[in-house]
Amino acid sequence: MIIGAKQTHSLWQRWWPYLVVILGALLVFGVAHDDQLYQTPILKIQSVKQISSDKQSDQFNNEDRQVEQELDGVITNGNDKGKKLKIENTYLKSQATTLGYHRGQKVFLTVHHNRNRISATISNLKRDTALAFTVWLTVSLLLVLMRFSGLMALTSVIVNGVLFWLAVSWNTHTQGGIVLAIFGGLAIVFAALTLLIVIGFNRQMLMTLLATIGGTAIAIIVALAVFALTHERGVYYESMQYVTQLPRPLFLAETILGSLGAVMDESTDIIASLMALKTEKPDISAKQIFKSGRQIGGEIMGPLVNVLFFIFVAETLPLALLFLKNANSWGYTFNMTMSLGVVQSLISGIGIVLTIPLACGITSLMIGGHKSWGRLQR
Repeated sequence: MIIGAKQTHSLWQRWWPYLVVILGALLVFGVAHDDQLYQTPILKIQSVKQISSDKQSDQFNNEDRQVEQELDGVITNGNDKGKKLKIENTYLKSQATTLGYHRGQKVFLTVHHNRNRISATISNLKRDTALAFTVWLTVSLLLVLMRFSGLMALTSVIVNGVLFWLAVSWNTHTQGGIVLAIFGGLAIVFAALTLLIVIGFNRQMLMTLLATIGGTAIAIIVALAVFALTHERGVYYESMQYVTQLPRPLFLAETILGSLGAVMDESTDIIASLMALKTEKPDISAKQIFKSGRQIGGEIMGPLVNVLFFIFVAETLPLALLFLKNANSWGYTFNMTMSLGVVQSLISGIGIVLTIPLACGITSLMIGGHKSWGRLQR
């Protein structure tokens, strides 16, 4: 009986990720056929016919094409299920604010009843199947390739997502009056829970948490000091044009969360590497640990800073191009679309640089043997 139980447990450990993948695939299939769950009428497009295509241009000589298409489809849910409709749709080729539709897609409708006739206009594209498939693919790869570690990483993302939603709700109820306190505290909770779930409660987790919180806090303190000295010249909070609360505290809250991710990534890499080095060489001194950590940090610092820069470019490029296409100068475009992102990237970069000696110092003190901190300065 004991042998049979062990074999069953072994089989479960081996095959449970694939079971999750199969269940996820069934869930995606169900989402693709969930039209009856929606109260809004849904049209499945069966054929598309292009009626016209006209060249368009504006006062800045930007060129585009306006396309008119006729969509034939059938309503798949509600009281009008099974009825066929013809709908005209007009969109621009750039599809910045309008969409062109294709055969096989599903769209939400606003239905108009006029006596015995039905007409409708498209309100939006039904995207739940694509979203469910993307989530399933991500989770499947994470579980199949990383197994338990992937499960812990996924758990931390879900927990942090719930906490972030609660923090946003709290901020909404307080009208943004304590946004910095809410998200500053949330950053500490994020770091602690993420490391606790992924690493577990041990010495490595505590060292990484101290380095993460310390690096992020130092970066924000340096940024506030620079803001005070320069009187925040060149920081254009007015570019946060859709914010309905004080922009400065919200910007600082964004910066804290953004810096936290980069600093946590770096701290985890450095301390995990130094812990492995300590395991392989138990007699390594504190000075050697500090030097090794500094070397590791120097190697990962460059790629990490570049990753932040690429994320920033990818986020601001569409809006920057839109500003430039509408005859705005490079200076105005930078101020309105890129300046705050550059500031956030610089603050995160400061955190990345300062975290290296901080993480090395904490690790060398806690696992560096019997040699005192004073020996590190020699």
